[in-house]
Amino acid sequence: MNAVAIPARDNRYARCIEVSKRICWDIDRDVIRGRRFDFRQKFLPEGLTRLNRLDLLSDEEKKLMSQIQGRTYAYLFGLVERFINTMVLERSRQHEQGDAVAHEALIRFSEEEVKHMVLFGRIEDMIAADMPPGYEHTADAQAVASVVLGKSTWAVLALTCHIELFTQAHYRQSIDPDAGISPLFKDIFLYHWREESQHAILDELEWRREDAAISDDQRDSAVDDLIALVGAIDGILQAQAFADADYFCAIIPRSIGVEDQQKIEAATLAAYRWQYILSGVQEPRFQSLLAELTSSEQKDRIGQALAPLFSSVH
Repeated sequence: MNAVAIPARDNRYARCIEVSKRICWDIDRDVIRGRRFDFRQKFLPEGLTRLNRLDLLSDEEKKLMSQIQGRTYAYLFGLVERFINTMVLERSRQHEQGDAVAHEALIRFSEEEVKHMVLFGRIEDMIAADMPPGYEHTADAQAVASVVLGKSTWAVLALTCHIELFTQAHYRQSIDPDAGISPLFKDIFLYHWREESQHAILDELEWRREDAAISDDQRDSAVDDLIALVGAIDGILQAQAFADADYFCAIIPRSIGVEDQQKIEAATLAAYRWQYILSGVQEPRFQSLLAELTSSEQKDRIGQALAPLFSSVH
């Protein structure tokens, strides 16, 4: 009997299912494995913290800041996974009575996002247990999800695709090559990267599907929504960067002057803007998708909105 051909679009969903099954991992068995964080090592590499640009800190102080930023990395990823999971579940329902392959792929995507939320919550708790008190969470996950999901689906899918592409870039370009970071922290993002690689494919498929279903006017409005979401993310980053810099200055064993503290705050914000916005914007795959799904004028609007962020980082 001849095999039934799966449409080309479904083939990509089917491949994501196959890979998801093959690489499936468990938080305790595969990732944590009874380990604790070694605070003699940095958690995030300088490719992300950009601390090599901050000459006023000693090597020990840069290591501490990398650990604070690593804690924030886990906290913020746990935060964004919540709205991503809600969006993915909504997309899966649209396939329930039609494309069974796409429906299964998105359900698996959702299950993996829930696992990631649990993982990042566990990791943040583990780091918190060995850090001095005073660290502050400046954003509420539910409130952030409400704001994000209140925007157009096209914009939310664009933001989600951007996030899951930059997680891959962070692992490949900065986390994996750095032999000096915590092996546990590196393993967390190795396993996260393996599943996010499939999620980015599904994001692209759903973003294209949504784009094909809307009018030109709706797409133009969605571009404004995307710009607004980037602004909202930047607001979160500003608050967390200043809180993290204040926490760092409070727990190091020397006094930091006002001018130096302002430099640390600015450097932390620049690092966060690079980590959570600009590194993803510059990803060639995201650039290609954005160019395909927007007009030249719309892409220029996005570029103009991002220009002050790029200026603040360089």
